[in-house]
Amino acid sequence: MKRNIILIVLAAFTLFSCANKKMVTTKDTSLNGTWELNYISGPRIVFEGLYPDRKPTLIFDIEENRVSGNSSCNSFNGDLKIEGNKIDFNSPMAMTKMFCPGEGENVFIESLKKVNSYSVTDGNTLNLIMGDIAIMRFTKK
Repeated sequence: MKRNIILIVLAAFTLFSCANKKMVTTKDTSLNGTWELNYISGPRIVFEGLYPDRKPTLIFDIEENRVSGNSSCNSFNGDLKIEGNKIDFNSPMAMTKMFCPGEGENVFIESLKKVNSYSVTDGNTLNLIMGDIAIMRFTKK
């Protein structure tokens, strides 16, 4: 009898462990692809003034847990940390170092560092959120 109880407990534990692993490895593929910035909060400069020639982009590869993109001037890439709708851009990223006029690149990079979650609506709009405020918005390309 005691042995049967132990076997039942072990079986339940094994099933529960497998179920949890499956949930953790499920990835939200709605982020995959290229996204172009169309709104950023904070700066007193008009959006078009920050990014007169080229809008920043983010490119997500969920399977490889990677993010890359362009800050409107320099290219970057690095590891992607996502858990549920939580996202973290504070991992060290490789970035080119071309001279960039204006404040656009700095505003973009500093805003990314503040983001702690995201939402995708209609499959075409990505909101990057700080707390409960969307501070950046992107359109799927």
